[in-house]
Amino acid sequence: MIKRILFSQPRPMTEHNPYTKLENQFGVECDFYQFIHIEGLEASEFRKQRINPLDYTAVILNSRLGAEHYFRLCEEMRLNVPDSMHYYCNSESVGLYLQKFINYRKRKVFFPENGNKFEDLLPAMHRRPNEKYLMVLSDIHTDDQINMFAKNGVEVTPAIMYRTVTTPWPQDKPFDYDLIALFTPAGVMSLKENFPNWQQGKTLIAAFGESTLRALEEAGYRVDIEAGQGKTFASLPLAIADYLENNQ
Repeated sequence: MIKRILFSQPRPMTEHNPYTKLENQFGVECDFYQFIHIEGLEASEFRKQRINPLDYTAVILNSRLGAEHYFRLCEEMRLNVPDSMHYYCNSESVGLYLQKFINYRKRKVFFPENGNKFEDLLPAMHRRPNEKYLMVLSDIHTDDQINMFAKNGVEVTPAIMYRTVTTPWPQDKPFDYDLIALFTPAGVMSLKENFPNWQQGKTLIAAFGESTLRALEEAGYRVDIEAGQGKTFASLPLAIADYLENNQ
């Protein structure tokens, strides 16, 4: 019987959310805790990569966090980002977020018209064969996007500008849940680091996305509920609701 569910993310800001619906419909208690947090690299750490951002004519950004840490590091290193810099973003929301840092002009900022696939930016990149690309990344990432660019004749230099860090579990907070929902491989890392001797036993684990599923399996955990692209359910709350409907 599932009574207590832990979601490895912050509590929603509003009461109208799928987690409240789970509680009301099935009488479960949903708890939330952010398993990971982000820390930016110090300028001294970044310099060890021997990368000068001003050697590049374009920046590739896959998140707002990437934009924040790119401009933060440039400021800390007293680098004046030229107005001629181009920005290739994986979504419109990231592109529009750049208005916080630059005088926004469409000819400087590129993003897919629909969706969030960098592949859709290749035509714009191929029109600028002399562009030099710097891609802002976290220390935890895959090389899938970099490899995709390479296969299409676009050379990209990866630059680690921020890191994903485990958030310590509070010593006075019991870890006694019937179901744990994880959303990222970094969340799996945090679970392992916080509770190195924890045995899953009858505790259920729900995974969002293929990368999280693989990370859980590689860590030796059993995955009982799955959600994400290509799965029956696109979100974990929906997948968990279906499980509770059929197993409670």
